[in-house]
Parts: sequence; C-alpha cells; structure tokens
Amino acid sequence: MTDMAGVSTGLHLPREEAGESVTVRSAEANRIIIGEVIEVAGWARVRMDPDVLAVLADHADPSMAISGQVGSQIKMKIGAIWVMASIRALSRLEDGAISATVDFLGEGDEERLTGRIYGFRRGVTRFPMPGCKVYPVSSADMKEMYAAEARPNIEVGTVYPTRDVRGALFIDAMLGKHFALLGSTGTGKSTSAALILHRICDMAPEGHIVMIDPHGEYAAAFRTNGAIFDVGNLAMPYWLMNFEEHCEVLLTSYGDNRQTDADILAKCLLAARAKSRAADGISKLTVDSPIPYLLSDLTGIISAEMGKLDKATDSAPYMRLKTKIDELRNDPRYSFMFSGMLVADTMADFLGRIFRLPGGGKPISIIDVSGVPSDITSVVVAVLSRMVFDYAIWSRDEPQRPILLVCEEAHRYIPSDNVGNGQAVRKILERIAKEGRKYGVSLGLVTQRPSDLAEGVLSQCGTIIAMRLNNERDQSFVKAAMPEGARGFLDTIPALRNREAIICGEGVAIPIRVSFDALEERKRPASNDPLFSELWTQAGGEEEILNRVIRRWRSQGR
Repeated sequence: MTDMAGVSTGLHLPREEAGESVTVRSAEANRIIIGEVIEVAGWARVRMDPDVLAVLADHADPSMAISGQVGSQIKMKIGAIWVMASIRALSRLEDGAISATVDFLGEGDEERLTGRIYGFRRGVTRFPMPGCKVYPVSSADMKEMYAAEARPNIEVGTVYPTRDVRGALFIDAMLGKHFALLGSTGTGKSTSAALILHRICDMAPEGHIVMIDPHGEYAAAFRTNGAIFDVGNLAMPYWLMNFEEHCEVLLTSYGDNRQTDADILAKCLLAARAKSRAADGISKLTVDSPIPYLLSDLTGIISAEMGKLDKATDSAPYMRLKTKIDELRNDPRYSFMFSGMLVADTMADFLGRIFRLPGGGKPISIIDVSGVPSDITSVVVAVLSRMVFDYAIWSRDEPQRPILLVCEEAHRYIPSDNVGNGQAVRKILERIAKEGRKYGVSLGLVTQRPSDLAEGVLSQCGTIIAMRLNNERDQSFVKAAMPEGARGFLDTIPALRNREAIICGEGVAIPIRVSFDALEERKRPASNDPLFSELWTQAGGEEEILNRVIRRWRSQGR
C-alpha cells in the first residue's frame, strides 16, 4: 500500500501477541503514513488517505484502530520532535480524501534508536509546514503522553480507547485552581464524584474536605473514612450567621418595609452581641462578628426599643421580628440551629469538627442538608461556606491547612439569575471561586445543569470533568468554558457512555477521555435509580409502610 505521495507506508497489521514490546509498537506506528499537512495556523488542516484508515480500523492496538476519528490523536515529526494533535472535525474532499481540522496538544522528543516519544510536554514550540507527513498514535505513544510525571496525582480510570493507559489527575493543580464535575442525571456523576474524593482521601488521610450533600446520598459512601453530619448532630450555632444571613432568616417583609426591619435588626443585634462575655475586650465589635448571644436577649432588646416608640402604630416592624424569632425557637425542625443549647461559645469545637482539625484519619465531612427546612437551606450552606473562607483568611499567619469545599447541585446555590432569596450563599461561593485559591480554599462544583450556573463561575474552574450532557444549551456552555485544545473532545460529549468523561485543564497534562474505574459497592453513594420493572412486581406490608412513613412525616424525623 502506498501513501498519497507514492511513498510506501509499510503498513501491515499483525495480531496482538503476548509480550509485544512498546518499542515494536512505536516503531510500527512511525512507519505508517496516514496523510499530510495541507494548511497551518494556530491549528492545522490535514489531508488523510481513507484506504489507509480503513485498514487501520482492524488493528489490534485500539489507539491505532480509531485513527482518523473525531477526538483521536495524530502525530507529526519536525526534526527530532514529535508534535501531537487532536482531530476536531472531518470532511470529505472532492477526490475522496478526508480533510481533518486538528488542534495541537503538545510535543515530545524522539528517541533516536527506536523513534519512540519521551519527555512529552504541553504546548507546541515548533509548527509543521504544509506537506509534513502525519502518522497514527499508538497506545505506547499515549502512555508517554499521559504519563503522570513525578507530580502528586490520583489515578481515576483508563484513557480511551486504550486498555491499560491510566488517566491521572494532578492533585495540586486541580485543587489549587478549583474543579467542576458536570454531567446529566444518570451518567454516573455522583459515583464519579465519590471515586475522586475517595482517591483524594486515600492519598491525604489528614486532609480537610467539606462536602455539601443536598440529597443525603454520600453518607453511605464515606462512613468508614469520613464524618457524617445532618440535622441530628450538626449543632450549628445561629450566632455564627453574619448580618446578611440574619436578614435572610428573620426578615419576612419586602420593599421599603424590609429596609426598615433591617435597620432595627442591625441595631438590636449589635446590642445583643455586645452583652456577651465573649465581646469583652473587643474594640471593633460589629454586627457581623461571630459573638454568641441569647435569642432572649435579642427579643428583650427589640421589646425595649419598641417601648420607646411615641406611637403604637410604629410597632409593626418590631412585632414582625419578634414573631419570626419565636417561631424559629419553637419549631423543632430548626432545633439543629436555634436550640437554647447552642448559646455557649462552641465556635472552636464546631470548626474543628466540620473542618477535620485534626482529622483522625477521616479527612472528609459530609454535611447532609436534606433534612434542613427548605427556607433556610441556602443560609445553612452560606454559613458553612463563609466559615471555610473566613477561617482561611484569619489563619494566614498560622501553619496552612488548605480546605476543599465541594458543592453538589451547585446550580442551586450559584444560579444564573441574580434575584430572589439565597443571595448570601451566591455571594460567598462566587467570592471563593474568584479569590479562594489565594487563601488555600479549593472549590469543587458538581452539577447537572452547568448552563444554570452564574456567569463566570465555571470559567474560574481550572479543571473541568465533563460527563455526558444531553441538553444542547449545557453542551454550549461547557464548550465556551473549555480551552481550545479540547475542542475535538468536546464534540464527543453527547456520545459519552456512562462513567466516561472528558477531562481538561490544569489537572491533566493534555485533554483526555477517561473511563472511570468501578467503585466498590460499599464506597458508592446511595443514588441508584429505582428499578420499576422489579419493584412493581413486589407487594405486601403496605399498611405498615404507610404508618411508619406518616409517623416520621408528622414528627419531621427521618
């Protein structure tokens, strides 16, 4: 068989034999010419021979078998350097040849005797000239490209389409510049998140990870190596809230009335904090200072202020505040936060438990907020997120203890529309996305609707792990946030299988398509879809089920 220039390709397709050497594989790939470069810019256009590609499709090496397909890699030799590129788009030319648009990925040196690639690095220093020959990439080449260097890393799966090339994430780069895990429901997103966090925990048993779990899925996955918190044992003191968070919980009015209520609350809250012993010696006490105070003191001060009024008709704002505070104190659903037992100065104990300081071999805190009343869920997440950020700021002169904050269902807390409640949580998470890395706070966003995230937040994530996205708007949103070199991979997002992902950005050497490792049953989150065909064949015990459910429902217990 000859190539387009009439030069022998030396193409032959041996069956895969046990013990076949990497050198033989590399040498074979280096003899097969599949095309040539016809145009070069910041990208290149390549003309490929469909006959050669058709024969390669039966190759025993899966990497060479997919040569010429969208998302596959090719290589070009420039002097003693191999330049690697990824195929972004394909079209057919009038003479039957195939035209491919390719993005450059990186380059590696050529070993003179064997021709194999070594010392691969991201970025290109030399571009090919038109007429430069194009070769397929073998699994041996991919091993060199995706080798995890000497940097600390975690292996999460196998690089597509190889059988043994491991996909690794560089921990420092991934956590240092935030990451996002995106995928439609049912693609294995929760299991993949659990896999990544388990690998991080295994690597760093003295780490500090806080995960916000809105559905109660992850407790089952981290019982052995994490601390699980829910409304039963969270014991989050109400006085940790800053003024904005107090307003979201306590103010029920709108418009001009809301501003009036906020002014009254600010004055009374500051006075209540000032009464605390913990406030002694603090010269710059503000309404945001995390100083313990009694709810009874706050209502007492509100009553005293109301007593100073000239007209009884002006008492409405004071009554609204008192009524809301009494409601929170008396409703058992809010006891995890507004219990009379949470008045003591337990800030150090609370932060130590939540941030795993020390971790005792259990580096992750799962904060299950599924049992938190929906009207204050965003405030609870805001307080926890702000505690992470504020701790990082005020501990700058101490030995560093970086913290990873992972937000499942992130689009709930950082929505694209800038209206309604939940502004406190939106502001703090946006601030962490923009400034967190300066202070040692890493943000991990997990969402099925990236297009619903606030504009700019996704672009702050240095590493993007994109699983299958069925919605075209979501796909466009992710493409806009990903680097240029990943374009060829991005077009395959709708075609990804479950537990497959495109990973690009700081956490990997070059963009990769990875099939995630299977996770042991005991380490998986409780997020399996119900099997209707099986469950709808079962019957019996419905009366007892109903009675138990109604009892829990009425008592607001789980």
